Amino acid sequence: MAYPVLPHWIDGKPSTAPADRVGDIFNPATGEKIAKVAYANPGQVDTAVESARMAGLAWAQVPVTRRSQVFFRFRSLLAEHATELAQMISKEHGKTVDDARGEIARGLEVVEFACGIPQLLKGELSANVSTGVDLTTVREPLGVVAGITPFNFPAMVGLWMYPVAIACGNAFILKPSERDPSVANRIAELFGEAGLPEGVFSVVHGDRVAVERLLEHPDVKAISFVGSTPIARHVYQTGSQHGKRVQALGGAKNHMVVLPDADLELAADGAVSAAYGSAGERCMAISVVAAVGDSADRLIPLLKKRIDKLRVGPASDAETEMGPVITLTQRDRIRALVDEGVEQGATLVSDGRGLEIPGHEKGFFIGPCLFDEVTPEMSIYQEEIFGPVLCVVRCEDFDSALALVNASPYANGTAIFTHDGGAARRFQREIEVGMVGVNVPIPVPLAFHSFGGWKDSIFGSHGIYGREGIHFYTRQKVTTTRWPDPSHRGVNLGFPQPDQ
Repeated sequence: MAYPVLPHWIDGKPSTAPADRVGDIFNPATGEKIAKVAYANPGQVDTAVESARMAGLAWAQVPVTRRSQVFFRFRSLLAEHATELAQMISKEHGKTVDDARGEIARGLEVVEFACGIPQLLKGELSANVSTGVDLTTVREPLGVVAGITPFNFPAMVGLWMYPVAIACGNAFILKPSERDPSVANRIAELFGEAGLPEGVFSVVHGDRVAVERLLEHPDVKAISFVGSTPIARHVYQTGSQHGKRVQALGGAKNHMVVLPDADLELAADGAVSAAYGSAGERCMAISVVAAVGDSADRLIPLLKKRIDKLRVGPASDAETEMGPVITLTQRDRIRALVDEGVEQGATLVSDGRGLEIPGHEKGFFIGPCLFDEVTPEMSIYQEEIFGPVLCVVRCEDFDSALALVNASPYANGTAIFTHDGGAARRFQREIEVGMVGVNVPIPVPLAFHSFGGWKDSIFGSHGIYGREGIHFYTRQKVTTTRWPDPSHRGVNLGFPQPDQ
């Protein structure tokens, strides 16, 4: 059977260059191959970089107000096509259409932030620092920058990167996951419809070959990455060795601390939603509940009650709440880790290993799994499972729960559920984690703040989007000025224009 091949997007259009290698795209709900994607060789990456370099030189000179207008149009197009984009994501990723639509909505927040780029790029002036001398500070674009994004949010993570980068005056090359790449091309098409010049946004598909060339290419000035910790570390080290700025976000093992005084119904709702949404394939998923005191005995029945009611199935079923995981390999890996958890002595309260969906027997499904009596020595605690597995660790008191979280090498997100304001305040101040929720299970900041963890969850000094993104994608220039005579521009009775 001949399958369509998804091409690269270079110079504002699909690339016609033949593909040396291709990868398979599957529908996780059926297990069937549905398409192929071209894998870029180093020469094709070089072509995209050169196109971006030339386009970026002109784009950087476009008045900031006109760049903003492109983003207003882009924002409208994304909103108009949100359902279409969500359906594309759902078909290749497996998440429900509603979940995918939420992904688009969170990406839109960053586009809306980028619409305000004239305000965000304002510089600083110190007048008369000496006689007739002024100091000005401005932020200028870097040139060509690139983003390498994961499969779990094929639209959103990229939308956390390139709107800020492009609004700041850079050209951007996106290397999306080869597992669910189609939505990236469609968004590139919408960007062109919004008026973005050809070459300012490119999409290069592929695997490690494409990634390594981006990391090494001398004209790529910065790299943004989201993925697993081992690869994040490699991206950071390799990119830095080649003189690039790098922000590389890695893995997570997010803990939710539940104190005995918490609203346990609320905590159970939050834990189940955060653990099993998108089949647990979220870097901000809750994978560990640190239950303090007697809270575990009261919380676990509430968790199981909710888990038993979850509807697992294909996104084509309107009643589905949780879909499959991304690949057969990932499903089998999750099953093996659950097996290890049982062998190592944890209590498997809910077992989703044997789940089969009628009519979708070849789909990559695994049901929600819930463990009790988990200890830090177990592999299910130490590994980033990235699947629908929730572990409950019983903690004697608040201090032991705090120490448990702080001992983890991962520090992406965390949460505490309690009615005790003093305990919540202490948790917020003493926890060694980048993003903290108080009675909020998934504390993803809005676009006008920034997203980023600590420890092995991030390599580099900048988070994604917000002011952190502005600083990452620009560099500071300070000018000291003395003018001995006033300058004259002559008479002009026309109304002043911002781009004159």
